[in-house]
Amino acid sequence: MAQVSNPGTVSGKKRKKITRQDIAPYLFVSPFIISFLVFLAYPLTQAFMLSFQQLVPFTHYVEWVGLDNFRRVINDPAFFTALWNVARYTFWTCAILIPVPMFIAFIVNSRFTKFKNLIRSLLFIPVLTSTIIAGIIFQHMFSSEPTGAFNELIGFFGAEPTRWLHQAGTAMFALVAIAVWRWTGVNMIYFLSGLNNVPTELYESAEVDGANGMQKFLFITTPMLRPIIIFVLTISITAGFSLFNEAYVFWGVTSPNNIGATIVILIYRAAFMLNDFGYAATLGVTLFFIVLIINLLQLKIMGLFRKED
Repeated sequence: MAQVSNPGTVSGKKRKKITRQDIAPYLFVSPFIISFLVFLAYPLTQAFMLSFQQLVPFTHYVEWVGLDNFRRVINDPAFFTALWNVARYTFWTCAILIPVPMFIAFIVNSRFTKFKNLIRSLLFIPVLTSTIIAGIIFQHMFSSEPTGAFNELIGFFGAEPTRWLHQAGTAMFALVAIAVWRWTGVNMIYFLSGLNNVPTELYESAEVDGANGMQKFLFITTPMLRPIIIFVLTISITAGFSLFNEAYVFWGVTSPNNIGATIVILIYRAAFMLNDFGYAATLGVTLFFIVLIINLLQLKIMGLFRKED
């Protein structure tokens, strides 16, 4: 006689009930997944598709152009000028905004330092300032007039007034200066959070062995802060190649000999001034892969993908 399944069973097996504990993890991660799909995955997919197309302005007509937009990028001198500008900017900001904030954090975290909260507050205040407001202030400070703050400073040493924002070298100095002023405090906070996880016994043992402050910084603090260094380097590279606000406030969408041109400014110009959305999307996709490759290389060099023994 065939066996009859009991109610509530399937093929003789009990049906598993879905409980709140089973659903809870998916509910907690759903905001991130939805945000990722809506604000990153979908736009990136659409931009990638649009990079192979050409939109006719003020119409819904789309023309498939294949790799033509990428060929335009390769043959566009303005793109390579902008790439060189953001590459230099990223190099200098990383060279300054990693060791300097890390050393400041080490000094602030020292038990011999007084007024720690005041120092932290003073260094963190710039990030609370609007980027546009900060850019306008620095624009006046780097004015070509003799009354500009930096011209008065160099005039004190007998130098002639300089057209800071009209020469390649001084223009890059202006961009790096505002970045250092704005982001030193933020990176310092990152490194302070890492220093709180460094065991004090390491410093005490080093003191017993006769190590001075610089030796402790080089051989204890720096290796222990490696994960924070990798994080700060990654976000600095991404922010450097995505430079827009400061350059836009200084020069707008055009600058003398493209000394202030960035890839994002080229995207803005192509999309909103020339209505060339296909080419703008191609520039965006190109920028994405450039940043991705550079970050993967630096993560490889920093040993993030190294297998643990």
